Amino acid sequence: MSAPDLKNSVDNNEIKMTAGNSAAHDSAYKHVSGSADYVDDIRVPEDCTHIYIAYSKRAHAEILSVNLDAVRNAPGVIGVLTAKDIPGENDVGAVFRDELLFAVGAKNKSVECYGQSLFAVVATSFEAARRAGRLAKIEYEDLPAILTIDDALSAHSFLEPPQHMSRGDAKTELLKAPHRLNGDIEIGGQEHFYLEGQAALAIPGEDGDVEIYCSSQHPSEIQHKVADALGVMHHSVTVQVRRMGGGFGGKETNGNLPAVVAAIAAKRYGRAAKVRYDRDDDIIMTGKRHDFKIWYDVAFHDDGRIHAISVKQAALCGWTADLSLSICDRAMFHADNCYYLPHVDIQSFRCKTNTISNTAFRGFGGPQGMMAMERVIEDIACHLNADPLEVRRINFYDPENVDTGKNITPYHMKVDDCVIEKIVGTLTKSSDYHNRKREIADWNEKQQILYRGISLTPLKFGISFTATHLNQAGALVHIYKDGSIHLNHGGTEMGQGLYIKIAQLVADEFHVDIDKVKITAAHTGKVPNTSPTAASSGTDINGMAALDACQKIKKRLIEFAAEKAGLDEDRVRFAQGYIEIGDQKIEFENFILQAYMARVSLSANGFYKTPKISWDRSTGRGRPFYYFAYGAACSEVVIDRLTGEYRLLRTDILHDCGKSLNPAIDLGQIEGGFIQGAGWLTTEELWWDEEGRLKTHAPSTYKIPTASDRPLDMRINMWREGINREETVLRSKAVGEPPLMLGMSVFFALSNAMKNACVKDKKNCKPLHAPATPERILMAMNSDGS
Repeated sequence: MSAPDLKNSVDNNEIKMTAGNSAAHDSAYKHVSGSADYVDDIRVPEDCTHIYIAYSKRAHAEILSVNLDAVRNAPGVIGVLTAKDIPGENDVGAVFRDELLFAVGAKNKSVECYGQSLFAVVATSFEAARRAGRLAKIEYEDLPAILTIDDALSAHSFLEPPQHMSRGDAKTELLKAPHRLNGDIEIGGQEHFYLEGQAALAIPGEDGDVEIYCSSQHPSEIQHKVADALGVMHHSVTVQVRRMGGGFGGKETNGNLPAVVAAIAAKRYGRAAKVRYDRDDDIIMTGKRHDFKIWYDVAFHDDGRIHAISVKQAALCGWTADLSLSICDRAMFHADNCYYLPHVDIQSFRCKTNTISNTAFRGFGGPQGMMAMERVIEDIACHLNADPLEVRRINFYDPENVDTGKNITPYHMKVDDCVIEKIVGTLTKSSDYHNRKREIADWNEKQQILYRGISLTPLKFGISFTATHLNQAGALVHIYKDGSIHLNHGGTEMGQGLYIKIAQLVADEFHVDIDKVKITAAHTGKVPNTSPTAASSGTDINGMAALDACQKIKKRLIEFAAEKAGLDEDRVRFAQGYIEIGDQKIEFENFILQAYMARVSLSANGFYKTPKISWDRSTGRGRPFYYFAYGAACSEVVIDRLTGEYRLLRTDILHDCGKSLNPAIDLGQIEGGFIQGAGWLTTEELWWDEEGRLKTHAPSTYKIPTASDRPLDMRINMWREGINREETVLRSKAVGEPPLMLGMSVFFALSNAMKNACVKDKKNCKPLHAPATPERILMAMNSDGS
């Protein structure tokens, strides 16, 4: 094949640059049409086995005897897997080797929580496996169970010694300010309730290899845990994830168990094997957002300015560590939210309990830390009879005036990008906060049943993994000789729009139409040692890695063009669908074919590691975050004094996305995050009975937000002045997790409405705890205030 003429004419149709502009999600049509393939949609061989994982019905007990004969002899059963059938390690722990794959057959003959995996039934159908699993005869001897934070604190049951972070001298300075308050807040957990449940398909290959298709935010961890359980090296296991039907953190570690079980079955029986959790089992067997109890002791001045504060955080972690240590660390990092604390002391208790191990959830501990700080602000305002918004603003970080020293966090990191005062100032005006507050006061004065409330809350959220080594990413880019581009990177798509954003970046880097870029599944055989898609860092790190790969290819192409044309390299540039070489133009496709014929490499791997970050956990000092994301929300509610029922009337949001890569995607993330955060703090209530059994394990008993829970009037805007001072992709900012914390405005608007009702009735309110269900609101308003 001959190379094309360098002077080939160019089509003048303009290629539009897409990064920074709205583009449809790459799977949007597939989502709504039902044509998007998830793990359970993959065609399987006729002899594929189906697996049910049986779990403990005790919170804490010794296993006295096990009889699985009836299980093995049940119709359709191919086999039963216990700890004795595991070729390698009996472990699926995320960080530490502390979580048994199977309790039955293990050396430690006990169960540590209701929902702990016992054994697996491999059968010709899922229904047959499930029915057989119920035939097991297991005799237990119940042991004392630690089920709550209070139980753990009393028993000194912790995953590790209490952690500590401080600056200044809080103990002494608490005595010096004119006002002092102490209080507490209880914050419930949250079920992820992703639409697609946990699922994994394992296909055996030659030489003992196995290929895994799964719904996971962390394909590399799946690879490593499967390899450890099979007793093989990592290169014998490949993992693919094209998309997830939601994750929210619930598929960062909880996918380990189903994937490992499927792989063991596939290798043992030489047949494809699939695990697909039933919805009730999924909720029972997987971790949640951590429950927290937080106590505070604060000293402050007449204007509401905080002088010193002591905070104690206690988290319900569950029976294994999972990711709890890092989650609790992040709760400490965000105990300040947007506020400068001159003297601060933070303690954290990581409570080990006989409940399912709690895990990552959008915000990763940050929301719980912020909630307590916002309660502090509200209580100060109430004590001073001041507007909470003014107390917030007087305590904001002040990075512009370095002489004040009001820009140092409790972990000694400088906050030099704080724009929260500007955002809050803008939102205060655009939401008409002050006029509406007066209108609400007039309304409430005339009411006896329906009372309104309003609150404007800010957020500051640190972006980066606090485990420094995870802040790295790889990518792989191929250009085929027809000019089409194959894109692969370590990030996973769970509906958040990561793939389309990075495809936009790649298309723009080569100045081609985005249709030329093929988005492919995350694959451990293409990009190894990937970090989880979490910590809001997916676009930041994977986007930079993809650009690195593109720039390596571009460098080779520019060198080739310049050498062939006898020009300096600065005379070669990529334009809209073509290459300019001096005064000549050539279509991108033809130029690529010419480069291929000249044996120019058209493939490159890219790599990126986040700069500037460091963290010393032993001293509680460092720079754990590359930058901060900021935002604010103003919400107005109305509550029924007689029932505690409420409606969310209006929400105004102003959020900082830096220079947005895709405004449509980012606006969707802001809206979804806000609704999920509001749900966590209002309707979503997890409830266990006294025997440690989760009773809210289905849509009939657990209420996630629906379309009717959305504000009647919702106004979302991205901050126009936003720009990331750090060198992220096109100076954008992460938008995955931060918007969830905008939901705090709903909780504190309810608290405000409740207080307004109580003042009118000349009664004292009990402090409101989360979730603020109608029952809790009603009980708080009808209490004696004690």
